[in-house]
Amino acid sequence: MAIPIVYNVRSVFRRPAASFTTMVGVGFTVAILIGALALASGFHAALVSSGSPHNVLVLRKGADSEISSGLTRQTIDILRANPYVAPGPDGRPAVSADVVVLTNRARLGQPGSSNVTIRGIDPAAFPFRERANDVRIVDGRMFQPGTAEVVVGRKIAPRFADCGLGQQMQFGTRVFTVVGHFTAAGSSFESEIWGDNAVLMPVFRGDVYQSLTFAMRDTSQFAAAKQALESDPRLGVDVHRERDFYEQQSQMLATVMRVAGLFIVLIMGIGAVFGAMNTMFGSVGARTREIATLLVLGFGPGAVLLSFLAESVILALLGGALGCLIALPINGMVTSTTNFSSFSEVAFAFRVTPVILAVAMAFAAVMGVVGGFLPALRASRQPLARALRDL
Repeated sequence: MAIPIVYNVRSVFRRPAASFTTMVGVGFTVAILIGALALASGFHAALVSSGSPHNVLVLRKGADSEISSGLTRQTIDILRANPYVAPGPDGRPAVSADVVVLTNRARLGQPGSSNVTIRGIDPAAFPFRERANDVRIVDGRMFQPGTAEVVVGRKIAPRFADCGLGQQMQFGTRVFTVVGHFTAAGSSFESEIWGDNAVLMPVFRGDVYQSLTFAMRDTSQFAAAKQALESDPRLGVDVHRERDFYEQQSQMLATVMRVAGLFIVLIMGIGAVFGAMNTMFGSVGARTREIATLLVLGFGPGAVLLSFLAESVILALLGGALGCLIALPINGMVTSTTNFSSFSEVAFAFRVTPVILAVAMAFAAVMGVVGGFLPALRASRQPLARALRDL
């Protein structure tokens, strides 16, 4: 026969100081775990949302990022005319040929600088970007074709110098004016500066593009399109699903974030487990009469063990709930890091999801089981003769 759970709940609140200390230790450990997972989740979501499952990204053969790629005008013209490209609303191919380079910009509010991605796009392809990546001008206006104007992603606009509306930034020998800020559904494009590729191309890399993105006429034909384009000797390209490419770009850094966060959490978790263990050992020592009464009433050693183990888990879950409350305010907070694949700054928001909260609560329960097992075992092994003497 099991001991009623209400007995354990009451026991937790009979020792408010010791219980609260343990809950705080577990809570901060859980909060850090949530922070690490939310950081990795936000970075992964920012890159993955940059790609559309309906789009194809074409790079030079062997290139592992847009920065290291290079496509000639002849290659772009051949790709633009391939039969797998869907037409846009205006009847022209839904294609965006991009110039992609890095520039070093000074940070605002902190010392130092960082690389920022500059993307030159064909102004005629902007409607394609609007549909594919939900790009919207939220302040100011779009740049005029053929002019030295740029628009800046909203996530980096407040983080780097000269990104405000009307401010000017110099690339090479030319000065460009910021005329707008844009959003892109939280994707990594919001960490970029966009301008006319015809104007940016001679400033940076000469007569070469870095990538081409096109909407597929029929997404089920991706394998056929990939084989046809990669086997064309005139092109020398690698073909990727856009979303798959960006997801692959996010994997390494997201994994590093998770591993580093878990390492810190494990160290803190050991301390929290010992705190829970100390609290439960103290509880067992102070409740020998209660344990004796339970044994005399007919509850077996197994029931006593499960009861004290449940008490430890309840304590840990309360700490886990506290940790969730501590961590929830970080949801949506914007931070930034360097993308290892492109070596550019990517701004993104912490993303606390229900799955992350569930994992955190499960981790708290595990800490409760580990921290409470030995004290519960000690309580269950108390000899009945001694228990009777204590009565």
